[in-house]
Amino acid sequence: MQIGKVVKSNSHVDYVCQVDNPGEFDDCPTAEDYAFGTFVRVDLSNHSGYLVGLIYSTILMNPEFGNLGPRLSPAADLEVFSPDYLREQATLVGIAAVGQVSSTGQVHQGVPLLAATVNAAVETLSSNEVRLFHQSSDGPSLAYAPLLLAEGDRLIPHLLLNVVSRLGDLFPGQEQQLAVLRGNLAWKAAVTPAG
Repeated sequence: MQIGKVVKSNSHVDYVCQVDNPGEFDDCPTAEDYAFGTFVRVDLSNHSGYLVGLIYSTILMNPEFGNLGPRLSPAADLEVFSPDYLREQATLVGIAAVGQVSSTGQVHQGVPLLAATVNAAVETLSSNEVRLFHQSSDGPSLAYAPLLLAEGDRLIPHLLLNVVSRLGDLFPGQEQQLAVLRGNLAWKAAVTPAG
């Protein structure tokens, strides 16, 4: 399902997506579609495949906050009297690119070679696509975990714990391997905020 489009980037691996607003599209995403830890695909131009990303943050934009001045029309009347009125409120989500899938289906985890462009479509990945992205000959692979942990964000261990839990459902029989990683990440999540 499409959740929105890329509106800016903070770096080669950090993108901001504006979530589709109700009224602009027939099928708008729900909050569950862009929840913390959701895997998404960001289309690359020229049919080069797509980036695989993880939603790690949500930002609510409301430029009207604190504006207590007089209004010419109440908000409810704007839709009737000014149908072209532009709603400036938006929900933005931060996406960390954790890899890339080429147009031939080749998976690369880590820093992607290509970058997304402004207005690139952002869609949720299916469970099967998430499993294929993490599939390796030795079981599930999280080669991008050190890249995320190096960011130093306090939410990253929690994000990776979310990923490991999801992979436990997608890779039955790999519980022992995932339990070691889960224990390490749980320790980081508990200790890192303390300094």
